[in-house]
Amino acid sequence: MVLSWTKRKVFRHLRKVTKEDQPPSADDIVIPVHFCCPVSLDIMKDPVTLSTGITYDRDSIDKWLESGNNTCPVTKQLLTTSDMIPNHAIRKMIQDWCVDNSSHGVQRIPTPRVPLSRYDVSRECKTLLSGSQHGDDATCRESLAKIKAWGKENERNKRCVVGNGSADVLARAFQNFSRDSFDKHVVVLAEILENLTWMLPIGEEGKGCLGSENSLTRLVLFLGGNDLGARQGASLVIKELSAEALEKNEQLVESLVKMIREPIGPIATKSCLATIFNLVSLAQSRELIAERFVELGLVSLLLDIILDGERGITEKALGVLDSICDFQKGKDFAKSNALMVPLAIKKILRVSELASSFAVSILWKVWDKSDEGALIEALQVGAFQKLLVVLQVGCDDSTKEKATELLKLLNAYRGKAQCVDSSSLELNYLKKSF
Repeated sequence: MVLSWTKRKVFRHLRKVTKEDQPPSADDIVIPVHFCCPVSLDIMKDPVTLSTGITYDRDSIDKWLESGNNTCPVTKQLLTTSDMIPNHAIRKMIQDWCVDNSSHGVQRIPTPRVPLSRYDVSRECKTLLSGSQHGDDATCRESLAKIKAWGKENERNKRCVVGNGSADVLARAFQNFSRDSFDKHVVVLAEILENLTWMLPIGEEGKGCLGSENSLTRLVLFLGGNDLGARQGASLVIKELSAEALEKNEQLVESLVKMIREPIGPIATKSCLATIFNLVSLAQSRELIAERFVELGLVSLLLDIILDGERGITEKALGVLDSICDFQKGKDFAKSNALMVPLAIKKILRVSELASSFAVSILWKVWDKSDEGALIEALQVGAFQKLLVVLQVGCDDSTKEKATELLKLLNAYRGKAQCVDSSSLELNYLKKSF
């Protein structure tokens, strides 16, 4: 009995000694407090010091400032500048400490790369602008390659590039090269366009450069070209420009219709529809532009999109169709298409609130008391019920007034039509399947 108790005591003592002799793991190591970031409480990988003298890990303080904070997290003092000074001394101490504790599983923190600064961006932009003024494609392409690499490296670099006016500089360079032969500078122009697409939105200075006659001519050439990337880039950039600048280019309308007829992707299609909407809604010669779109067959293309397009594209297509119906030629062409009435009714309450407003507005513009056949057709596909629901679920005042007028117009013909549920309509037979 005594021997058994003694053995247990010895074994417990041996286990305790063995445990104490084992080296501590990385989880058991106590990290010095001044090596930890005050925000994340983790060991700093890239320590930087703010103007208040407090050192933080770069990633942590970046996130703090991006969240809209303009004070030092520790001192609560207002930051007079967002400049961050790398703290090489503390970084070297952290690395030495990691090496000293490597036997415990602590890995050495690598020396961080020098972050991109606004001075780097400014210097490269000056080189690019100077090269474009002298027609030096090689120099400009080298600068564009650097800017593109910075933007792809990480989000911080991308914000640094965009936040320091690079888009305006690229727009100015695009304008400079546009003064010369298109074929001579097509490669560098395409590379400028590629970089501009991830710097949107463009400032007023940049819009002025891209909206110039020469620049817009080059953009339209890209829009109607064979390079899919350049076509999408051109559609995104053109969407940023004002209707006043766009209406001066006679080839733009044809190129936009080509993009709708031969879509290359939803992003480009949405951009082109947004541009068309601006032209037929805001341009001084909007009626002539709308008539030109109608002559090129845009109404039929819009109805095809509305029939089976995704929600975002369908909403924009309805908006464009609504604007085209402001003019007599557009209204007449829309009324003559068998798809127009049933599609507009079917899309009410099925896409978005804005799309429903556009659909009600289209019907309000194309219907009149003398068109008894169209009104009876509308009743047969459930227009009366849809418009009642629109009033019940709530809508803006303009849509409410139009829906009320349409209901009064339809009410006179309710006895002449047998209503059916529009949700059960099969409209796919009106368009070839995929």
